[in-house]
Amino acid sequence: MAYTSLVTGGAGFIGAHVTNYLIDQMGHDVIVLDDLSGGFEENIHAKAIFIKGSITDQQVVQQIFAQYNIDYVYHLAAYAAEGLSHFIKRFNYTNNLIGSVNLINESVKQKVKCFVFTSSIAVYGANQLPMKEDMIPQPEDPYGVAKLAVEQDLATTLAMFGLNYIIFRPHNVYGEYQNIGDKYRNVVGIFMNQLMQGNQLTIFGDGSQTRAFSYIGDVAPCIATSVTIDNAYNEVFNVGGDQDFTVNELATSVMKAMGMEEDIRYLPPRNEVRHAYADHTKAKRVFSMDESPFTPLQEGLNRMAEWAKSVGVKKSQKFENIEIEENLPSVWLED
Repeated sequence: MAYTSLVTGGAGFIGAHVTNYLIDQMGHDVIVLDDLSGGFEENIHAKAIFIKGSITDQQVVQQIFAQYNIDYVYHLAAYAAEGLSHFIKRFNYTNNLIGSVNLINESVKQKVKCFVFTSSIAVYGANQLPMKEDMIPQPEDPYGVAKLAVEQDLATTLAMFGLNYIIFRPHNVYGEYQNIGDKYRNVVGIFMNQLMQGNQLTIFGDGSQTRAFSYIGDVAPCIATSVTIDNAYNEVFNVGGDQDFTVNELATSVMKAMGMEEDIRYLPPRNEVRHAYADHTKAKRVFSMDESPFTPLQEGLNRMAEWAKSVGVKKSQKFENIEIEENLPSVWLED
């Protein structure tokens, strides 16, 4: 029996990889819903049914559920710019919260078997380290607030309507298909695009802030196969790399992977969580992840660098709908 899965954001970075795995490894029929605001049609698997539209368009979402008998929803569509989210509150909540509710409502009505949601470690805020799933979330930016609200809504929806869910909190995922032309998010892609343009690498603050970076080839299969694991249902999982690096160390590793060197331009620090890395004990236990160790950072960067060179420089697009300009980093106003 072939299952039918709806993947939102399937033209984007993580969504495209999840779609590929669902089709090539699991034999699912996949419908991709994407408005192409951050993804690219060429990322979509040839066997997927592509519908261009937004999760914020309630009518489009309703039509998809009316037309197709959907077994699983993989909700990966989001505008995941934590730093920028302070300045685009309405846009952030419309896309990341209201759009999610549109999908949840229709999933309840059609009695979807499981709703898989990619949240973020942004829900933790400046919490104790390493971040663990049983901590009380304390998000420090509107993006994290929106993600946490969807998590909480899924919990209440389970209690009221019985909609099963699986929540993933991935962090700093990088790899092939990442939108390297987005100057507001995805630091690895930003660095690679800057290097190919012969520009300085830009770092907010002194570069000593730390993150654990996660290669997409390790994360996407975990998300895709989660619906086949009973113990994953109605649980929350951190998923990603274990080892944290400073942003300065990342810059050095990216330059090595690209075979290019440029100076670093240090910018005034922005309002962000300084250190963020998570504990993955729960995911390793439930998904048997110890059997396939995560890709080392340099190896993953080398793979992404090869892909980035093949696609070439991407022009950075300026976000045109800034709602608040007060305290906006000046570099984001540059063309």
